[in-house]
Amino acid sequence: MKRPVIGITASHDTEHDKLFINSVYLRAIRNAGGIPMIFPMEVTEDDLRDLVTLTDGVLFTGGDDIHPFLYGEETDAKCGNVSQPRDSMEMALVPLVMEFGKPIFGICRGIQILNTAMGGTLYQDIPSQFKSELSIAHRQPFAYKVPSHTVDITPGTLLSRILGEEHASIAVNSMHHQAIKDVAPGLEVCGYAPDKMIEAVYAPDYPFLLGVQWHPEHLTTSQQDAAKLFAAFVDACR
Repeated sequence: MKRPVIGITASHDTEHDKLFINSVYLRAIRNAGGIPMIFPMEVTEDDLRDLVTLTDGVLFTGGDDIHPFLYGEETDAKCGNVSQPRDSMEMALVPLVMEFGKPIFGICRGIQILNTAMGGTLYQDIPSQFKSELSIAHRQPFAYKVPSHTVDITPGTLLSRILGEEHASIAVNSMHHQAIKDVAPGLEVCGYAPDKMIEAVYAPDYPFLLGVQWHPEHLTTSQQDAAKLFAAFVDACR
């Protein structure tokens, strides 16, 4: 069986104008049976369309914050660094991939760019903007390979079907200071942290679109649930 080619977005070192990507993303795709292909950042619309036709699905990876102008807000003092070239490319890439109906998986920044491109908003800084009686470490104080909190899975959703309907929750790692505030039209929540932070969304009317706020790529070798997410995504790309 032909292995699916998975387009992957890269991070942008804005100080030195360099693209980079954590190799764990590439390993997770390969281990799930896919061939990773890293997208360039400075491309024309025609280039991007041609690249999408070469891929069987797209993985939107983690990275810097998304410019608040893209979801209609002024920049909060605690917003982090942004890359306008990356924002521009990915904001164009999301609707293009959806036009082709190809599978989409978003991780950390990836879930945020999906929500933004589809018309949702973000908390620019969780500690100062999100209120909860629980204190959850959304920026965990230890290694990424160690889970730091749980996510409650909504029954009957894509996440539930991937992990198994018997799963009420999943242990996740966490390293973000932004998150979904208003869910975009066309998306539905399929996982919440114990403090009710949105941790996973999907598009029920799309062939395969899943976004998660944690980093399963760091957990695939130690956690079967994390490996299942990549396996489901790559299988949907076949």
